[in-house]
Amino acid sequence: MSILITNATLLTMDERLGVLAPGAVWIEGERIAALGPAARLEEQRAAAQTVIDAAGRLVMPGLICAHTHFYGALARGMALPGDPPANFGQILERLWWRLDKALDAPDIDLSVRVCLIDAIRHGTTTLLDHHASPNAIDGSLDIIAEAVRSAGLRAGLCYEVSDRDGPAIARAGMRENERFARRLARAPDPHLGAVFGLHASLTLSAETLAHCAGLAADLGVGCHIHVAEGEIDVQDSLMRYGCRVVQRLVAAGILGDRAIAVHAVHLDAAEHDLLATTGTAVVHNPRSNMKNGVGTADVPAMLARGILIGLGNDGFSNNMFTEMHVAYLLHKHARADPRALPADQLLRMAFEHNARIAARAGLPAGLGVLRPAAPADLILVNHTPITPLHAQNAPWHVLFGLDGSGVDTVIVGGRVLMRGGILQTMDEAAVAAQAREAAARLWKRIV
Repeated sequence: MSILITNATLLTMDERLGVLAPGAVWIEGERIAALGPAARLEEQRAAAQTVIDAAGRLVMPGLICAHTHFYGALARGMALPGDPPANFGQILERLWWRLDKALDAPDIDLSVRVCLIDAIRHGTTTLLDHHASPNAIDGSLDIIAEAVRSAGLRAGLCYEVSDRDGPAIARAGMRENERFARRLARAPDPHLGAVFGLHASLTLSAETLAHCAGLAADLGVGCHIHVAEGEIDVQDSLMRYGCRVVQRLVAAGILGDRAIAVHAVHLDAAEHDLLATTGTAVVHNPRSNMKNGVGTADVPAMLARGILIGLGNDGFSNNMFTEMHVAYLLHKHARADPRALPADQLLRMAFEHNARIAARAGLPAGLGVLRPAAPADLILVNHTPITPLHAQNAPWHVLFGLDGSGVDTVIVGGRVLMRGGILQTMDEAAVAAQAREAAARLWKRIV
């Protein structure tokens, strides 16, 4: 498939955060073949199988979510009996650890499809998922993978190993991670990647950590794990193991230059140093941290320390524009300093850093940028600038002028997934109807 997108304003998200208008992009197969002034690329029009007139819309790389949970989608609006959870531990025990145990294969499939529709609609083209379904583990990653491939998106997948449901289920989670990683090693797929999933220090024994670290090393994949999300994780590690969470995970071989540490809220300076020296990547999830009342990760300090830190949503909506908006405001508020986490630094987290983290999950290099030879993952967004737009101020236009609701067209690997706001690969109404019925049944099993 060859596609010419013309009459566009290009936001390249490369090192220069370049802006080009009127610009054009030429796509051959799954990659960007060329981009530049529209007048120069117009000569390709006759050879293009598809021509998209952007009508001045912004063309930018598809957004990346470096940490999410597809499995939680059917919990939206579900009422729990009794008083609302008062702390993070109660949220885990009364909501998420009850929900995940109730999931069956059809629930998993619908949860994923709901999230993928939401992602396409909001211009999120790559997602790193962290799955849990203790009573439906075997083959669960294949269910997710099939939905992702059918939708046309990209995803890095893993199963969340935990001892919280007993050793047999922990072993089954390890087997699912291993099986899926070996599947992709035998038959690589540019739309799918694998890492080794673990829940968090507080639900993982020393024996399980050692086994997971060994399997991940044998498979040649990194570990994707929640780290010090709540104080409960720190307290558990100190009480049972006499060290802080990052110290424990580094010593166990879980963290390192292929690892993805999620949240990293309750860390001290020594743990920041360990993350930096081991090359561990961190994923910040501001909306989730605020909703759960767990605190604010010191993202500016970690960035200053040279830690690779990206942006995820932890299962919130897949509008990553909103996640950027919240992160931009949160750190200024938390530090009482309007200079904290400026827009250009935040965009590098959301695009460059998230692309590097996605590569750790086995997804193609070169995501998150418009340049020749990069994967053709891009979006067209409605935006009429009311002030001059150029490379020096583009990040502020993105944060103050764009939202996922303005996404018009989505292309992944040269395949059009949405055009003019109309989904091309998924039946949104049918999925929503099926999800409503499945959610009603699921809620009865939980409450």
